[in-house]
Amino acid sequence: MKFKRYTLSELVTIKYGKNQKKVFSETGKFPIYGTGGLMGYATEALYNKPSVLIGRKGTINKVKYVNHPFWTVDTLFYTIVNTEIVIPKYLYYVMSQIDLNNYNEGTTIPSLRTETLNKLEFDIPSLEIQKKVLSCVNPIDEKIELNNKINNNLEQQMQAIFNEYLLSNKFDNLTTVEKVILTANTGADAIQKAPIVDYDTGIRCIRVGDMTNNRSFYDWGFTKVTNEVFKRYQLHTDDIVVTRTASLGLNTIITEDLSAVYNNGLIRLTVDTSYILPLFLYRQFQTKNFSNYIARIESETSVRPNMKINYLLKYEFVLPPIIKQVELIELLTPMLNKQNNLIDENKKLESLRDMLLPKLISGELDTSDINP
Repeated sequence: MKFKRYTLSELVTIKYGKNQKKVFSETGKFPIYGTGGLMGYATEALYNKPSVLIGRKGTINKVKYVNHPFWTVDTLFYTIVNTEIVIPKYLYYVMSQIDLNNYNEGTTIPSLRTETLNKLEFDIPSLEIQKKVLSCVNPIDEKIELNNKINNNLEQQMQAIFNEYLLSNKFDNLTTVEKVILTANTGADAIQKAPIVDYDTGIRCIRVGDMTNNRSFYDWGFTKVTNEVFKRYQLHTDDIVVTRTASLGLNTIITEDLSAVYNNGLIRLTVDTSYILPLFLYRQFQTKNFSNYIARIESETSVRPNMKINYLLKYEFVLPPIIKQVELIELLTPMLNKQNNLIDENKKLESLRDMLLPKLISGELDTSDINP
């Protein structure tokens, strides 16, 4: 593989991020990135082309790649890539092979300067070879994406089976949320007002915007709260979280103990397992009946929608005996297992991709016979 050496200044123009306060919104569409990862969502984008993100202060050791409109805070550089020389994703993979901590110039907080970054040198092959390398990696990324789509489809199938089971068995025992839970709490005001911070100084926090955009745990932003607040509002296995502001009634079930909290726009329910299985209540919250129930409060609200805990607690639904709940969940178990298997497969695919990349980029693996 033939390379040509370029300085980073020849490959990109490094741009500073900006303060996010004016654009931050819980229902924003554009991700806000800091050096620790996702910090929230914005109402507008700072840049809308594929870019390599480089930490300026804080977590600086690894770069990030984005191919969608985004916002970066002032601790994170974004780049305008010279696509006549390098494909943005290829540059990301090249830069991901170095540890930028080696270029740290901060005394207390790790820091990088544009002057230092611009002098970094990289061996870059022709665009044709770059495309060949990416053609080896893209199928892995595409398989990961396909697995995610399959999991979304499995989710829809499970809900359809749940609905049909209740209709066909004609259970007549009605109950309310209030009768089958142990506790119901909103997040603390301290969490609602806590600043968005980076990974190094904060913990995960689920917000209304995370529910609205169906973000996974790893896409939640970070916040900073006291140990006392964290202990009281930490999420645990089988907790159910429901939005009470903005888009009402969106919900998720927590599948493992998390080092995370929830803010004041959400209601956390802890179920009484002597009456109901957590997964059964979660599935009840995916039904049309629940959607209609939530729609009524939205129609009665003249300003910003807001659901009090008592309104959620009064929701009435059919509750089969525990033995029937178990039977229903067992029907769903194969699909739940399939979802988990695909999640595990994605982790293995990511490991394979990360193993191949250094060899492809260095030329150790010959790509001359590959047709991209």
